[in-house]
Amino acid sequence: MRPLRRTATAVAAASTMTLSLAACGALGVTGDSSEASPTKGNDITVGLLLPETANTRYDKFDYPIIRNKVQELTDKQGQVVYLNADADAKKQASQLQKMIDDQVDVILLDAVDAHAIAGGVQKAKDAGIPVIAYDRLAEGPIDAYVSFDNELVGEVQGRSLLEAMGEVDSSDKIVMMNGSLTDPNAKQFKAGALSELNGQVDVAKSYDTKDWKPENAEANMAQAIKAIGVNNIKGVYSANDGMAGGVIRALKAVGVTQLPPITGQDAELDGVQRIVAGEQYMSVYKSYPQEAESAAEMAVAKVQGHDIQFDSLTQDQVDSPTDQDIRALLVPVVALTQDNIKETVVADGIYQLSDICTAKYKAACAAIGLSK
Repeated sequence: MRPLRRTATAVAAASTMTLSLAACGALGVTGDSSEASPTKGNDITVGLLLPETANTRYDKFDYPIIRNKVQELTDKQGQVVYLNADADAKKQASQLQKMIDDQVDVILLDAVDAHAIAGGVQKAKDAGIPVIAYDRLAEGPIDAYVSFDNELVGEVQGRSLLEAMGEVDSSDKIVMMNGSLTDPNAKQFKAGALSELNGQVDVAKSYDTKDWKPENAEANMAQAIKAIGVNNIKGVYSANDGMAGGVIRALKAVGVTQLPPITGQDAELDGVQRIVAGEQYMSVYKSYPQEAESAAEMAVAKVQGHDIQFDSLTQDQVDSPTDQDIRALLVPVVALTQDNIKETVVADGIYQLSDICTAKYKAACAAIGLSK
């Protein structure tokens, strides 16, 4: 079963690898359908369950963006109750139960373990609380899903790695540092990357990195270096920026000064600075404002019975292992390299040049024309 089905619109966006920061679809649609569900007013409570803090995006971007958008949509009467599971699936299950007990109006769920949380999703459903899967596709009877086109993320990473490696043949060895097995996105990233890499290079070592932790990636990379030989590693596929940092530390620990091309994802500040310095080749920039604001729009529309608006936000479809034809929004992504830092994370207000070009990176920024 294919986990996602891109609509024609999503494919068109993906094929050009452009990024639209405007709201997707007909976000300006107002009013309810004639068969709208019973509505609530603006005094609503949105429960937000995020998975971990190792990736800085959740606290720095997702939560405040969702909170602010809910406030905007509800004339400052709605509230967001936020809990973070710190990569602990059992802790998240307890947090979900607390939100059910507290009778929040809707839950945005970014699952630590997409399979393990299914029972909790069913409990919410039984309690009449809609659950929208956010960023990761949770199992169970979710009402909708908003995330990025995850296979496209992997395709962009794999294609970028090949481009950075230049002339390659099937004997050139690479290492794959994939994400956590409990995260369904990691499987899709890997599948997308392998669709580009298979037959082009030799995936000499591949790791599914527990909890996405950089220190686990560093330990995995140290094993790969011993097994393959550091001089035989022509490139490294890293599924995100945090793990890319671990990979780089492992390579430097054995004296590597000319690093092979290394991919990433999330456009974390450290990752962007490594790109500026030439240590990391690329990251995948995903518009967190678009994803987070769309999730807030979905949550409010669902609770208030604005069915037309909700439908306009969820024109894609995905399948999970437990449910099919889940309404979804898949947001496009873009490859972030030295060439487009200004046009992406700076232009979108994620970082200022002063954030990136600190004293340590001032010369590197100047060398690539990244200055005021």
